[in-house]
Amino acid sequence: MNEKAATDYAIHTDKLNLWYGTFQALFDVDLDIKDGIITSLIGPSGCGKSTFLRSVNRINERLGYVRINGSIDVMGKNIYDPDVELLQVRKQIGMVFQRPNPLPLSIRDNVLFGYNIHMRKERASRSQKDEIMEAALRQVLLWDKVKDRLNARATELSLEEQQKLCIARLLPVKPTLLLMDEPCSALDPKGTEAVEELIWELRGQYTILIVTHNMAQARRASEECIFMLMGKVVEHGQTQDVFVTPKRKETSDYIEGRYG
Repeated sequence: MNEKAATDYAIHTDKLNLWYGTFQALFDVDLDIKDGIITSLIGPSGCGKSTFLRSVNRINERLGYVRINGSIDVMGKNIYDPDVELLQVRKQIGMVFQRPNPLPLSIRDNVLFGYNIHMRKERASRSQKDEIMEAALRQVLLWDKVKDRLNARATELSLEEQQKLCIARLLPVKPTLLLMDEPCSALDPKGTEAVEELIWELRGQYTILIVTHNMAQARRASEECIFMLMGKVVEHGQTQDVFVTPKRKETSDYIEGRYG
């Protein structure tokens, strides 16, 4: 997982199928998601968006009744190959959830939590760790707000600040891919705008795949868009094209609010 293969795609799936017990949730998903851009994943509830997202960093396998076949390549490497360690997958592929989930620790310890797990061999000094923490908080546009209260509990932050902190927590381990599952669903409009601004700021530094029910958000905050329906990929293209001139009637019906 450490060496990036020569590919233009951050994620490539080939005939990906997934079952929860006897229920099939994904059907022959073939996708090529470009490196370094923001891709949104849209579709009605239950269409397989979050299932797909959680397959990309192997969260689904925590459930003993999940079965998967097909492949998911991240930066040219199948993450389900036997020689791929789960710890390396989680280091390279960061995940942001619907509700902010800061740890009941200080702001400083939250930012460095993943770093201390994944980068123990580096034996960084306190001052080096402080530099790493500051850089992460600056990247998520949070440093100026929290620099004078780094020892305060992270749970005291606003929801918007908590979500930014959760993104900051991923950055010190230098991931290549950020997965975001409805990252603004718990935020008010102002907080949503702030997190969208952050996502756009991170564009190019990371490949970002964002699941959203918010059509306006998908249109504003992504460069390519994937529409899923009943566990299948219906359409994938430039976001503007998907919203303005969709190729499939199902896409048009969903975007125009006829169902879902």
